[in-house]
Amino acid sequence: MADNKWSREPAPPPPMFFGEKERNFVKQIGDEVAERVIGQQVMYYPIDVQRSNFHMVYGESLNKTFKPSVRVYAYIDWEGSDTTTDEFGVDRQSKITIHFHKRRLEEDQDLYVTVGDFVAYGDRFYEIVELGVPRELFGQYYARFEITAKCVRAREGTFDAE
Repeated sequence: MADNKWSREPAPPPPMFFGEKERNFVKQIGDEVAERVIGQQVMYYPIDVQRSNFHMVYGESLNKTFKPSVRVYAYIDWEGSDTTTDEFGVDRQSKITIHFHKRRLEEDQDLYVTVGDFVAYGDRFYEIVELGVPRELFGQYYARFEITAKCVRAREGTFDAE
């Protein structure tokens, strides 16, 4: 039998114009833009899972313990504040969205963003309530380079930085 010239390759070929060098170049440019051009920074307070007393069933803790803060450069969107009125009175809540550079956090700073962590932006504290990984580099699922954290302002007495 003749050799079938239309047979499928065992694995797809590597990307022609996008490899490890290009991913490293994008990381380098992202680091420089975040730190030298944009220059916005937050102090990140990660939860210390080993020292916090979590409930075995619900996974919640009344008194969370935090690790020392880490300075992180990021792009911050201030989304304004919402005012609501209910039977207890007027409530005003401000929100921000933080766009972290994923590889910079995980590889260089050994920091992993989780829901429930706190950040200090300006003179206010915000709690991370939702995470997303929205951007892929040239549509490649394994090359995600951004972490988006939606944050709400922490109420007085909820978080103590000391």
